[in-house]
Amino acid sequence: MPTEGLQITKFSEAADLSDEILKAVEKMGFSEMTPVQAKTLPLMMEGRDLIAIAPTGTGKTCAFGIPMLEYVNLKDKRVQELVLAPTRELSLQITDELRALARYIPGVRIACLYGGQPITKQLSQLKQCPQIVVATPGRLLDHMNRGNIRLDSVHTMVLDEADEMLNMGFVKDVTKIIEATPIERQLVLFSATTNQDVMTIAWKYQQDPVEIVIPATKENRPQITQYVIATEREHKYEHLLYLLDSDVYQRVMVFVNTKDMTQRLCKRLKDAGYPADCLHGDMRQSARNEVMQAYRKGKFQILLATDVAARGIDVDDVEAVINYDLPNENEYYLHRIGRTGRAKKHGVAFTLLTYTESVRFDAILKYIMAKPVPLHFNDMGILVTETGEPFFEDM
Repeated sequence: MPTEGLQITKFSEAADLSDEILKAVEKMGFSEMTPVQAKTLPLMMEGRDLIAIAPTGTGKTCAFGIPMLEYVNLKDKRVQELVLAPTRELSLQITDELRALARYIPGVRIACLYGGQPITKQLSQLKQCPQIVVATPGRLLDHMNRGNIRLDSVHTMVLDEADEMLNMGFVKDVTKIIEATPIERQLVLFSATTNQDVMTIAWKYQQDPVEIVIPATKENRPQITQYVIATEREHKYEHLLYLLDSDVYQRVMVFVNTKDMTQRLCKRLKDAGYPADCLHGDMRQSARNEVMQAYRKGKFQILLATDVAARGIDVDDVEAVINYDLPNENEYYLHRIGRTGRAKKHGVAFTLLTYTESVRFDAILKYIMAKPVPLHFNDMGILVTETGEPFFEDM
């Protein structure tokens, strides 16, 4: 049943939050709650099962992480809190945020389990008897089958980005994991959208769940201006360079449809002296982590990625997204442009569109119910608006 929840606006006003949590939240620079936090926190503290439908980038990790840390029994060496996430990158981001929230709670042990990292390295984490585990479904199930972890003492289980996780084919894995936890545990689903798999999981495994819906309002919707640039395939590269040479955007993500093209385009940019690197599905996890860490630290400005490689990437200060190729799925377009305009900052997204892609793009625009601003290159090779005004004033 839908609920309005309790309208708490500040963390300091929330009942039952410990001084340690309040101190950590202040250290992280938060004072005002986001809508999803205000509605979720009191209900999770009551132990209710939840279905929370909320846009990405609205503070969901704090929304479920704070109650988890308030619940945890530091004297109990068993796994008590479990978070499932669809990707390695998101698992690592959730873990980092939980550790920041637990900064002033001595004795909290958090393990992160994901594919692509050696089992032995994760075994050392499990031998430390973590009370909180963040994991991708496949790797967690692997550890369960090996007898490395038990979930029979789980108090709270969260499925983050449940729609994405189930769309990726993890339904059977997620089901097995849920069934390995106690029937009376708290089960919380966070999802950007609803689909049949999400509702089936809720119906089958939740007890009298409360449904929270946080619509995309002006306050929590990413502020992204979308542009579409008419181009030809043979001119895409030079038009990409034009955008990069504008010197307006200091941190950029460029999306390409295939890993081969991602590698070729990345090499071409590097050879031309551009500070670039790339992510694609064939990279080892250690290499992916290294690239993302360097990108977050600003060691290079341009990140090229495929859709699969970019899942779960959360970098607050990406200033521009460039669709070098048009995505094959409508949802991918939203995921791509959603990499910018985060943390209440304004972002821009450019799509380099050829004539043959126009029908496909019309379908995407119908799906997202948006109308990008059209741009084109004039006879002098200058990017201009429909009225002929230069888009970049100084170029």
